[in-house]
Amino acid sequence: MAATRARYGVTAFAISLAALAYVQRVAISQAGPGIQADLGLGKEALGWVFGVFGLSYALFEVPNGILGDRFGVRLTLTRLVVAWSVFLALTGAAWNLASLLLARFLFGAGEAGCFPNLTRMLSAWLPVRTRLRAQALMWACSRWAGSVTPFLVVALVQWHGWRWAFVALALLGFAWAAGFYLWFRDDPALHPAVNAEELELLQPAQALTTQEGAIHWYRSLLAVPVLILVLQYFCLSFVWYFYITWLPTYLLDVRHVSGWWSAAYQMLPLMLGGIGSIVAGFAAALLSGRKIAFAGFLLSGVLLFAVTRIDSTPLAMLAMGLASFCSDLTMPISWNTCVEIGRRHTAATSGAMNMFGNVAAFLAPVVGGLIPGHSAGAWNVLIYLMVGASFLGAACWIFLDPGASPGPVATAPASASRRALS
Repeated sequence: MAATRARYGVTAFAISLAALAYVQRVAISQAGPGIQADLGLGKEALGWVFGVFGLSYALFEVPNGILGDRFGVRLTLTRLVVAWSVFLALTGAAWNLASLLLARFLFGAGEAGCFPNLTRMLSAWLPVRTRLRAQALMWACSRWAGSVTPFLVVALVQWHGWRWAFVALALLGFAWAAGFYLWFRDDPALHPAVNAEELELLQPAQALTTQEGAIHWYRSLLAVPVLILVLQYFCLSFVWYFYITWLPTYLLDVRHVSGWWSAAYQMLPLMLGGIGSIVAGFAAALLSGRKIAFAGFLLSGVLLFAVTRIDSTPLAMLAMGLASFCSDLTMPISWNTCVEIGRRHTAATSGAMNMFGNVAAFLAPVVGGLIPGHSAGAWNVLIYLMVGASFLGAACWIFLDPGASPGPVATAPASASRRALS
């Protein structure tokens, strides 16, 4: 009998939530001008609004990852998606800077559990040979969803203002959580749509993510490979968060572009970044992840430096889009490395990596808000920092080798997998 395909449904849930999460978090940058006008916020204050999401996201990454490892993805993700959707809707009810900061902080605390738990979910539900490609597709779709967000938010804002735009986006989160809770099971053996043949395909993945060991989660996070992994992800995120926070303002201040043209240019880094994730997923069959990530970071730094020397706006934004393509070559490699290094502590390791990524998500917008003046030279200072972060990320991959992770784990019987997950 042929294996059933419930694992594809799991992949679809992962991709849809990744896309939704990015739409919801990117919306704030496009709504920024309306928020500034209604609440009387300056550029520096808006920088803190952008950054506080990254701060809370960083603080709650590891705790939410541990919850997923301990209580299972089904219960953890459902609660988190409901919680962050509530606070996203409340963003539209903000009446001053303090209330807006609180709503964004709590929204970030909820979203912090998204990708660590999705990584654990995919690692338990997909055969090892397809896991990296699924990660690539998930990150590509999240980028592509973010790339169309400017147009979506512009339409929602024009329809009924920025406040109701956040409420509309929150309703999508509630719908996803309901469908996921009803359909998903943490243990594939307990899912009614999984037959014995599909369960046999998943046994190696189950053995990896349920492996027992003497190392506790907090000690595993202090291992040298994990520390290098989180540093390179900090560098990646420092660059990427420019694209979803300050890029509209940069286009207005330096390139004198706004409205629909600005939204079109904002698509490039996210659209090409998604393509980079897909390319990495297939290139990993031919090249080591280490080489792909090193080259991606290095070329990203070179292209970002070129942006500061290009006068033509279309060419400069093409260079920035290609820089995003190159840096996103590292995305599926990084998240798959969390599984190879973290094993039983996959969600905690993913949370640690993403925690440092979101320390960068906090710092990058705040630094952008502190830029003196609105000149091209002042903005170039921030871009030079992004260039430096890219080169540092490349240096990390000289020392980080996923292939040097602990050896393969013996396949566990399906019954043992079920006991370990219960």
